Amino acid sequence: MKEGNVGRDMQQLIGNTLRWGVTIACVIAMIGGAMYLLEHGAEPMKDYSHFSYSAPPAGYEQYTTLGGILGGIVHFSSIGWIQLGVIALILTPIMRVVLSLFDFLKQRDWLYATITSIVLAVIICNSLNFF
Repeated sequence: MKEGNVGRDMQQLIGNTLRWGVTIACVIAMIGGAMYLLEHGAEPMKDYSHFSYSAPPAGYEQYTTLGGILGGIVHFSSIGWIQLGVIALILTPIMRVVLSLFDFLKQRDWLYATITSIVLAVIICNSLNFF
């Protein structure tokens, strides 16, 4: 197999990962959206002309952590499913960075592997407070 084919194969894998990641994220979010409409579609629209900044809504903490989101999915909460779709969408470009890192390491392109490792480390460090 020629070196050019390997590069094209990796680019194809990265492209497919992005396409499938976005598709899966959209399907998950649409499932959550449909569940939300079934649960709350007949409710009257809230008045959003005035906002209260005094206290977060009830159950706010439940959907701001990975454990809370997974718990919502287990209990078939529509908000949990929507949040899972958002997480899948966020993870899609992160997977691109991971695949690019493997590609650069395979090609022994140490400069780009180092830069990609730094980018991945920054993403991981900034994501730690989410868990």
